[in-house]
Amino acid sequence: MTREIELLEKWLDNVPEADLQEELKALQADEHAAIEAFHNDLEFGTAGLRGIIGAGTSRMNVHTVGRATQGFADYLVATFPNPSVVIGRDSRIKGEEFVRRTAEVFAANGVKAYVFNRIVPTPVVSWGVRDLKCAGGVNMTASHNPAPYNGYKAYDQTGCQIATEVADAISAAIAKTDTFADVKRVPFEEALADGRIAWVPDEVIDRYIDAVEACSVAVAGDEANDVSLKLVYTPLNGTGMECVSRILERVGITDITVVPEQAEPDGNFPTCPYPNPEIREALQKGIDLCEQVHPDLLLATDPDADRVGTAVKDGDDYTLITGNEMGVLLLDYCARLTAEGASPEEMSEKVAVTTIVSSVMVDAIAAEYGFEVRRVLTGFKYIGGVIAELEAEGRPDRYLFGFEESYGYLNGTHVRDKDAVDASMLICQMAQYYRAQGMNLADAMRALYEQHGYYLNKTLSFTFPGVEGGEKMKALMDGLRVTPPTDFAGCKVEGVVDYASGVNGLPPANVVEFGLEGGNKVIIRPSGTEPKVKAYLFATRPTRPEAEQLLVDLEQAATQLMS
Repeated sequence: MTREIELLEKWLDNVPEADLQEELKALQADEHAAIEAFHNDLEFGTAGLRGIIGAGTSRMNVHTVGRATQGFADYLVATFPNPSVVIGRDSRIKGEEFVRRTAEVFAANGVKAYVFNRIVPTPVVSWGVRDLKCAGGVNMTASHNPAPYNGYKAYDQTGCQIATEVADAISAAIAKTDTFADVKRVPFEEALADGRIAWVPDEVIDRYIDAVEACSVAVAGDEANDVSLKLVYTPLNGTGMECVSRILERVGITDITVVPEQAEPDGNFPTCPYPNPEIREALQKGIDLCEQVHPDLLLATDPDADRVGTAVKDGDDYTLITGNEMGVLLLDYCARLTAEGASPEEMSEKVAVTTIVSSVMVDAIAAEYGFEVRRVLTGFKYIGGVIAELEAEGRPDRYLFGFEESYGYLNGTHVRDKDAVDASMLICQMAQYYRAQGMNLADAMRALYEQHGYYLNKTLSFTFPGVEGGEKMKALMDGLRVTPPTDFAGCKVEGVVDYASGVNGLPPANVVEFGLEGGNKVIIRPSGTEPKVKAYLFATRPTRPEAEQLLVDLEQAATQLMS
């Protein structure tokens, strides 16, 4: 009997939930599926847990969630006096069930659990940790993954995703925990009655909205404030509706048409099986509605409302603005308005933060306005870490803006995670600013390209599913290090940077960067949350046709490399 089948038998003997029992019995008749469900434990890392919902050690279910929470609770109790946590969720399947189990385990371990009584955006959970002065937090979300997924996102006492050393400590505690014998639990209603579990007061969300409003960079009396903006908005059946609507009303954006099919929370995501605001398919319902109501802007927040995508009319069609382009636009907008009231010396103190895989065009914007750029590893927790450093220095005012190419933005220090509520406000205010000049955001981006040059980017994802997938991903990354390519698309490789050994003070990371002649580059990294390897392509040329052709050539070369 294989290890996987032994685990299956153990789960059959110990799992009381009827739906999981039914799945487990079905696995008895399908050895391959059983191996997939039990071949490993869901890995607990800096992103917490993420996986397909279902029975088994490698799936998201109340038992894998409970075991992870026991490990997190052990860490908190050993590290903090009288620890407490905030727990939230988005609209995904099983989210409420996972929240209740998490709260029950924390409460049984002496960790007070503050639970949101409805779905909330990810940044609200980050805010809640800070606002309620908790030792940590958990949000049940799988971000923009397809409907079969859910996840467990863990926060530290600053409201930032946990760092590597914390994740390692929690993971070590989880490894010593038997799923059935060692997980402590107390009934939810019992703990709620005696105060070990408490609902998060609505005032926490009110204070969050106040904090986001304080991040507004619109200038009082500016003519852009008098320009009306027509908006189509979709929360993609997720959590964004309440907070995005509230903040836009606060800043005077009231002409909003919501995509009706995607307005209500629905973890099945019936109109966009892959609810990712980066892709056109997810925005198609919104684009169809735009063709009827003719707005200035289409805005789409992902299910947990930490990322936001946009589209604008450009010629005969609607153009999606990429994450890099929006990051550059917002950075330029924030820097432009900040510079109007600051001296060159004061601007030189400002710090923008982005990632090693984000657009090189950031450097051109920084050169224009004279602020500092810090590049960090992929993951907004590293941007949050820079904010924390500035705060520790007593200079949080130095923070100007942060973004990552995967559609995450933040211009305030109120949270330590990307914030689509804050970004939605900024994007709409920026759209007003440009509309007052007779431009939309596509026009504005073209103007920046014409001013600074064409810095085009593309991210490719290559999937490696199943048990064999992880082995193939490892072999691929090992091969790139041992025998790196000498050129990409005819561009000579002039340098190789292996981030595994730590570069420029950054933590070690499984990332390899190939610097190409002409200021171009290709970066390869496995995803931290999905069975994918990503290739980030950077093409820089004086004209758009030249940059576009190089991007096509780099894509062909990267695809051949991944095959």
